Amino acid sequence: MNHSHSEHEMYGADGHVGHATTPGFPNPSPAAPPLAPAYAAPYLVQLGGGTRRWSTGLCHCCDDAANCLITCCCPCITFGQIAEIVSKGSSTCAVSGALYALLCLTGLACLYSCAYRSRMRAQYDLEDAPCVDCLVHFFCEGCSLCQEYRELKNRGFDMGIGWEANVDRRRRGITLPPVVAQGMTR
Repeated sequence: MNHSHSEHEMYGADGHVGHATTPGFPNPSPAAPPLAPAYAAPYLVQLGGGTRRWSTGLCHCCDDAANCLITCCCPCITFGQIAEIVSKGSSTCAVSGALYALLCLTGLACLYSCAYRSRMRAQYDLEDAPCVDCLVHFFCEGCSLCQEYRELKNRGFDMGIGWEANVDRRRRGITLPPVVAQGMTR
């Protein structure tokens, strides 16, 4: 069975196969180079008002299955990692994670994590989508933590080593490009 795509199919901005009738996307010829490098993330797209899109969607939790599992079982770990990077090391992963865990007992953890989402959006000029930050965290806490984790990871941060080690890596020039999931190949 041949799984190659016909001339009437092409890849959209999200890497999924679509049909040539999709407006705004040219049908790439096999001999032509790709329009953008494979590592280019959608967050480079400017929206009206100077904001940028998130590199992944809110419900794309399984794009990073390991993080999805950790976030489902113990969201305080994911939150601690996010908080340390977003606060630029002024709050450690352990302290932020522990405070988040305590707030989970009261049901107010979403308010704490919402503040970091707002801070992250301001730092990277990200759009307020799909709705305001507090609603995203109240109704989709796990998904929002996974999205924030992926965003920072796609921006070149190694989430497992913390702020100081990331700064040291960048100072020495050891930055890694974001890992891009491989799509379908011929």
